[in-house]
Amino acid sequence: MKGLLRSDGVQASLGWLLGAYLRIVLRTVRWRHENQACVEPVLAGEAGAIALFWHGRIPLCLATAPQWWRKRTRAFVSPSADGEFIAKALAMSGFPAIRVSTAKKGDAAKARQAVAAIREAVTWVGDGGALVVTPDGPRGPNEVIAPGALQIARRSGQPVFLMGIAANPALQLESTWDRVMFAAPFGRGAVVWDGPLYVPAEADEAGIAALVEAWSARLSAATRRAEALVGRASVDPRAAG
Repeated sequence: MKGLLRSDGVQASLGWLLGAYLRIVLRTVRWRHENQACVEPVLAGEAGAIALFWHGRIPLCLATAPQWWRKRTRAFVSPSADGEFIAKALAMSGFPAIRVSTAKKGDAAKARQAVAAIREAVTWVGDGGALVVTPDGPRGPNEVIAPGALQIARRSGQPVFLMGIAANPALQLESTWDRVMFAAPFGRGAVVWDGPLYVPAEADEAGIAALVEAWSARLSAATRRAEALVGRASVDPRAAG
């Protein structure tokens, strides 16, 4: 079964289905944006940017597409089987992927791939592109930022923006580690923007760890605010993490 799911044909079909769903959600949900003014200077200018939202809100992510379509924008996506069809779906919507994986200790090949992907991302953002990242993916824990996104921000010197996204009515799968949320068409949606945030060039490992904790809390707060705006009750984000 796992081999079948990873076949090119199945991945292409899943990518098309997800891509079609993403567009339906964008076009039929009534999206409200709060504090979008914070990102306008970057959208209108030539600076690069890094945008973060939680992995569980991937099915809602095209809510931010009209903003990021204004810049050259790519997505940071895992090379896993799940990441393959997500990358295909995002490419359908104009967001080609940079594929990256979190290397396990002792896996030299994956470590090299991760370094190469981060180097590519730093160059992309430094040259004025935007990079959209789900910083708790692909394995979690839920709503905890992995340090890779902050390393890209530190090395590129470009700003980071946080995007809390929610919709109502929506189906939220409590059995998945990220409590993934699928919006129903013709409902209400909200995106809460926060930023710009910067990682100091001199930030050491302890400094990055402190920012991870602080920014994870801020992104979760933006997500809870988005849920409140659409009248959705919040649940412990790590309940299934």
